[in-house]
Amino acid sequence: MKKSLKKLNVTGWLLLVFLVMGSCNNEESNNQEEDTAFEVAELVASDEADLISEEIASIVEDMYATEEIRATSKSFFLSNYLPECVTITTVVTNETKEAAIDFGEGCELANGNLLSGIIHLSYAKDLDVATKTIVLSLEDFTFNGVAVTGGATLVRKRFNGNGNPQSDVVASYNGVWPDGSVASFTGNRSREWVAGYGSGIWTDNVFLISGKGSYTNKTGVVYSRETKSLLRRELSCRFIVSGVMEIAKNDTAISLDFGDGTCDAKGTLTFPNGETKEILLRRFNK
Repeated sequence: MKKSLKKLNVTGWLLLVFLVMGSCNNEESNNQEEDTAFEVAELVASDEADLISEEIASIVEDMYATEEIRATSKSFFLSNYLPECVTITTVVTNETKEAAIDFGEGCELANGNLLSGIIHLSYAKDLDVATKTIVLSLEDFTFNGVAVTGGATLVRKRFNGNGNPQSDVVASYNGVWPDGSVASFTGNRSREWVAGYGSGIWTDNVFLISGKGSYTNKTGVVYSRETKSLLRRELSCRFIVSGVMEIAKNDTAISLDFGDGTCDAKGTLTFPNGETKEILLRRFNK
């Protein structure tokens, strides 16, 4: 009887040990899953996708702003954002204006991004209206070697409540990277032009951006993105210089802080457990 009790006690003790070890392993596994739920490489790739969308919107806004300022001020205005290797052609009808921004087989912008192909625009002919809808599409378009298809619609206000130009952008693009990886990225964003409008000097152009979007990688994993603190984009810099974005995958969300206004490739991730990690946002900055 005593031997049976001893065996029972030992068996119970071993079961307790295994339960405690299992619990600890589960906690460690959960922590590891939390930290590795987000692949940094995917976050960086999604940031590059954001840059493509933002750069296309900036090109379209600059081209339209040039037309708008010429029409409303009744004087000649020239922006220096697009280089001489870009060709712009327009076709005007009774109601609409069709424009093609052609980068040829390769045209480098002043900020170092290399583009090819054509951005097509369509909008109402009357440039005096306060709000304008601009529809854009892409033809044989590449951005630093990424083949991009899709388009966007910009609803542009000449003046918002702050007295600044603003565009509400709905975009949907697909990209094929040089290494063969593919992704789709969509977004609904507001871009307020807070500095540099009408100066003719592209380096002083500044936008404040807010909104939501998603990035789907080649395996079908979806990362949703939402602005939590206004993102500041200065065209003189390849990177968003400040602001906070929340990125969610499945039921886990982290935040990405773009910094204090310094033009650099650094961002800080904050995980749900409070841990932080500094990452480099390539933005094609080889």
